[in-house]
Amino acid sequence: MRKKNILWICTDQQRFDTLGCYGNDFVDTPNLDRLAETGMLFEHCYSQSPVCTPSRASFLTGRYPRTTRCRQNGQSIPPEEVLVTRILDEAGYTCGLAGKLHLSACCGQKYEARIDDGYSEFHWSHHPAPDWPTNEYSHWLREQGVEYEVRSRDDCRYVQTGMPEAYHQTTWCAQKAINFIEAHAKSDNPWLFSVNIFDPHHPFDPPESYLQKYLDRLNEIPLPRYTPGELDNKPIFQQIGHERPYDNPNLYPYDKMSDYEHRLIRAAYWAMIDLIDVQVGHMLSALESTGQLENTIVVFTSDHGEMLGDHGIYLKGPYFYEEALRVPLIISGPGVSSQGERYQGLVELVDLAPTLLDALGFEAHPGMQGRSFWDVLSDNDEPEKHRTDVYCEYYDANFQDGYATMVRTEKYKLVVVHGRDMGELYDLEQDPGEINNLWQNSDYQLVKMAMLKRLCDRMAWTVDPLPLRLSCW
Repeated sequence: MRKKNILWICTDQQRFDTLGCYGNDFVDTPNLDRLAETGMLFEHCYSQSPVCTPSRASFLTGRYPRTTRCRQNGQSIPPEEVLVTRILDEAGYTCGLAGKLHLSACCGQKYEARIDDGYSEFHWSHHPAPDWPTNEYSHWLREQGVEYEVRSRDDCRYVQTGMPEAYHQTTWCAQKAINFIEAHAKSDNPWLFSVNIFDPHHPFDPPESYLQKYLDRLNEIPLPRYTPGELDNKPIFQQIGHERPYDNPNLYPYDKMSDYEHRLIRAAYWAMIDLIDVQVGHMLSALESTGQLENTIVVFTSDHGEMLGDHGIYLKGPYFYEEALRVPLIISGPGVSSQGERYQGLVELVDLAPTLLDALGFEAHPGMQGRSFWDVLSDNDEPEKHRTDVYCEYYDANFQDGYATMVRTEKYKLVVVHGRDMGELYDLEQDPGEINNLWQNSDYQLVKMAMLKRLCDRMAWTVDPLPLRLSCW
């Protein structure tokens, strides 16, 4: 029997409510919708960090950000950390990557330093702009005789016109995956390929052809969900983000932007996702035409979300709203028996690595802290709840300093800003939009204490299980 392959598609900064199968009526995502129909869609999957590097280090190792010591963008993953791709490489898998990795410092460097990550085919492009000489996407454009160009718009300085579809980085990433898939058409060697697309990360710059359909119905696009005054009793980070994301007043200052600009940004974000869907369709077609679809587990997810103006904030930072942490997760392929089902339970991205190992018949690495949910995917009977809560951390991770952690159950969400006597508490049944902060509400103090205890437990359980205990003393 042939061993299972894995096609792991991970976008960047894509929140959960951006696909047709997640209830978005504006986007055009038939390929991902169809993938959900043949596999399982997870309604409540959460990143362990609202920022790139901590999240990626976490889901590739199956360990929490503080455990991997990749707590911030700009840090580099320690060389002793063990990625799931390295485990598979050592087990005989061929592992490849196209696009972003972002496990090491990626600002002011000539290239991204790598540890023993297990990728034997490595097509690296952190982002599309040609400002790094080792950006393989830039090399490819030069080979095509094409110059990278993103044009500003007259109607909105917050949205740009990006590269046409044929020369877009999303298209390039997908083509590298297709080349890899086709090269393995007649091989018995199992493989994993990571398709790490940069979009829909800002800047918001889709091809003009993809944005056009949204311009025809721009007034129908809802404005960001924001109640004036809702940030008054919330941590100061959110008020800063409202005025100047990344502490930069030239980025997306919410109150200085027009309704037209808010809607156009949302349209551009969705247009970028539409292009991703088209390229997902091409990759799935390549699997089918080479006879590998039935033998390949396909994973679609993202590293974290995007505020997109909701709560009066753009981009990412020390925010633990659903928009920032909740990401799409769709898994389809051999062994996934619950086809077309939507799992309502809580899962974490840190669970992905042990789940994939479990799906392939391998034991989890002893340093992994995530929990396999393969039983959810492979068992027709409804399993017990995979998790009773999810946990997330922000340790001075991006452009706003501060240390904050979050725990969320089905009913409540608690955020603690450590050392600043600030926090958030939401009753998600009564206030699913997370508008009313109950941190100081006397009626919720028992709930707050119970959630604080739960948060303390989750923080304690992030202690590194390595090195293993070898004897009783």
